[in-house]
Parts: sequence; structure tokens; C-alpha cells
Amino acid sequence: MTEEPQSASRSTGESAGESTDPTPALVPRPHSLRVRPGEFWTVGPEAGVSGPVEVAALARESLDLTGSGPGVELSLADDSGLGDEGYRLTVDDNGARAVAATATGLVWAVQTLRQLLRERRLPHVEIVDRPRYAWRGSLLDVARHAHPLPFLYRYVDLLSLHKLNTLHLHLTDDQGWRFEVKRYPKLTEIGGFRTGSMVGHNRDGRRDDVPHGGSYTQAELRDLVAYAARRGVRIMPEIDAPGHMQAAISAYPWLGNRPERQLPVRVEWGVSRHVLNARERTVEFVRDVLDELVDVFPFEFVHIGGDEVPAHEWLASPEARERAAAERLGGPEELLGWWSRRLASHLAGHGRRVAVWDELIEQGVPEGAVIFAWQSGERVSLAERGGHDLVAVPKEHTYLDYAESDAPDEPLAIGGGLPLSKVYSYRPPKSALGVQGQLWSEYLPTPAAVEWRAFPRLAAIAEIGWTAEDERDLTDFERRLRGHLPLLDELNVGYRPLR
Repeated sequence: MTEEPQSASRSTGESAGESTDPTPALVPRPHSLRVRPGEFWTVGPEAGVSGPVEVAALARESLDLTGSGPGVELSLADDSGLGDEGYRLTVDDNGARAVAATATGLVWAVQTLRQLLRERRLPHVEIVDRPRYAWRGSLLDVARHAHPLPFLYRYVDLLSLHKLNTLHLHLTDDQGWRFEVKRYPKLTEIGGFRTGSMVGHNRDGRRDDVPHGGSYTQAELRDLVAYAARRGVRIMPEIDAPGHMQAAISAYPWLGNRPERQLPVRVEWGVSRHVLNARERTVEFVRDVLDELVDVFPFEFVHIGGDEVPAHEWLASPEARERAAAERLGGPEELLGWWSRRLASHLAGHGRRVAVWDELIEQGVPEGAVIFAWQSGERVSLAERGGHDLVAVPKEHTYLDYAESDAPDEPLAIGGGLPLSKVYSYRPPKSALGVQGQLWSEYLPTPAAVEWRAFPRLAAIAEIGWTAEDERDLTDFERRLRGHLPLLDELNVGYRPLR
């Protein structure tokens, strides 16, 4: 085997007729790339695919290969240097050959070919590639706005195209409950619908009085999970507790701290003061929900929220104060940590680990949990110093629901000032599991709005997660990105144009 180039940007002493050339518009940037300029393999109608069944099917679909002759060869081999997601890819006059240690590595090789393919031609290349971080993803909030199921499939495709391997699906919140729970049907029958939505900024206090709602059945979500898995994407569900639960309390008032009061599903954005009570029956309710959730989502992690939990109702509740005293807590405000530990222990019985937001740092991180540090870069550092497993999601760099600028022609957003360059400049800690981009949907009511906010900034998140820090360069990224946008055009992605 010839010596591997060290990176796509360094001279590697190629023989005559070869050069290190970053011209192919690959996003994210591969670890090493060698290209023969001006030489291409024309993908004729006879070209076929050989390899593991599901990956071969993806290659045929992605590359539009209908022939049965030689063409794309996908192989599994024991290569410890590639890790779980790396691959080696060669394209020459004989076709394309990819080798990986896992089917996921072959999926990423196929996506590289998809990006390289132009006018039925593939450039002659030699690529050795592997990701920097194991966790590379995107949160999509379907609780504030119930995005249609076909869009979730499309979003999975777009994540896979950019080698993002995790969809964090935010399924429940104050404004809507989207996950079917067979034991508690009112969660979707009542909690899945609200009487209206906010118009303009939440602070303006205007609403449209247009009913909004919807939910996904367990069967629909199982099919989505299987579809995503074939594309290298695992799905982490989030059921937020004990806060962000007004939709659930509206369906079952006994979950709240004032069960005699019938709450509506929340119309306003922002944080509700209505949280779950601390009764054992309510803990059992959430356990029941999680039992059905883990039967649908096989991923190791389940996100249980824990963010933005006001303690007002607990502080005013004699029952909550008694519970806190019985559990030897410092006060009712520490019921957040108590709730999270109870749920984490239950999920551990299913062989699962919990993910939580960074508010739990002060409340006591449950054993085996991973912290999603969101409030700031300092919170990321705090989680790192605490020795916690960590996914870095600081809002100043990764909250893609924020507008790219404060210009008056920007569509309505919760805030502004997060340009592509600032997203790309983020440097997660080396010890982090990875990074992901967040798309909260208060101001993203349609799939078109999601795509406008997500792209091209989600491509920057993809490169942060995949490419080694010393191999990243903003100018080079922007050049490759401009070459990548025609593929997004071909896929009818409604991205925000570069300016």
C-alpha cells in the first residue's frame, strides 16, 4: 500500500501527473485527498453497484445507477486505522472502490461520491477519510411546530449528505406533544393541539387564533428510525421533564401542581411556569412514557431535558416541600435534580443513558449522563472541567434558529447576529463527544423556514464535527461551499444565499 497523504492541504510528494488539489467541492473537507486533475470516470448506463445490500441500495439511489456491470464496489475490511466511520475511496478508469470497517463508513463514502458526481462524471481521486468527533448532529424541534413527516425524511437525507450522524428530535414541549403514547392517548389528542400561535415576536403579544397541531404514531417513527439508520443517522428522542410540560398537564391535569385547574396547551413561546408535581404517580407516568419511547428509538441515548424549570410552583406547594424534605434535598428547587436522577435510573434499567441540558451541572448530573452545554461557551468549559461527557452546543455558535444578521430584510427570528463565519469559527473542546446545530422552531413554522436557517450554516457544523481543527480554513471552506451549493440547488434545498 502506498503511503497515505497527511492531509488534503499538504504536499505529499506525488508522482508526475498527480497533485494535491482541493478543487473538488467536498463538505466536510476530507482528511486526505489526492486528485488527478483533468481525469474523470464517466458513469455510463451499464455501471452498477456491488457490496452490502443496504449500502449498495443507497448508492444506486444516490448515484442513479441502474446497470448491472462493474462500477461502484463497496467492501468491508478490518482496518483499525479507519475507526467506526472512516473509509478509503479510489476513483479511476475502472470505476469507484470504497473500503471501510463498517457499513456506516461505506455510507459516508457513498455520500462523498454523491458530492463528487457532476454531469455523470467522477474525478479520479484517492481519499482517506475519518471524522474528528463521534457525535455530529442537529436538533430539530417539532414540538413548537409539527413539521410534516415527509420533511423529517428529507432532513435525514440532508444530514446524511453532510456526514452528520445524529438527529436530535425534540418531540414535546409546552406548545405541543408529538409522540404517540398508547397508554396515555390524551397526550396527542389534547396535548398535540393548541388554539393558535404567536404572530411576530413573542414579546409583542399578538396571536393568530389559527389552531395548530399534529403528532407522529409510533409506527411512523419506527419507520423513520429504520430509514435513518440505513443512511448512517441515529435518532435521539427528547421528552422534556419536569419542565416544558404544559401540553402534558393540559391533557392530564393531575400531573400539575394545581390539578384542579385546567390548563390549555400553551400558545405563547417562552417558558411556562407550570411544571410536573413531585408525586410518585407522576414519576410513574413519565416512566410509562419512556418505556414506550425506548421501544421505538433504539439509540443508546434518550434526552430528558431538564432545562428552564422554574421552581415557583414547587416553592408554593406544601406537597413539593414535603417531598424535598423527605428526599433530604436543600429545598424544592432541587427537585429538578431529583427528577433527573429518577428518570436516569429508570432508563438505565433499559440499558440506556440520559442526555440532559447544562442546568443539571448545579443540580447533580445523573450517573452516566451526557451534558448538552447550551447556555454559553463558559458552560461548555464548566462541563469539561467537571469531567462530564459533553456535547458542545453553545448558543452563540450553534443555535441556527438565530438569524445570520440583524438586517431588516432577514425573516423573523428569535435573535440575530450568527453569520456563517461565526458558526465556522467554533472550536469545541477536544474532549467533547462532538457538536450539533440547534433549530428551535418557534419562528420556523414551515420546512422552507427550517431549510433557510439550517443551510448553509449546518454545512459549517458538519465540517466542525468531521474535519481536524488544523485542517480547517474559512476561506477554503467558503470556496468549497460555493462549489457545493449547485448540489443543494439540484436537491431544491431552500438555503439562504451567500452574501
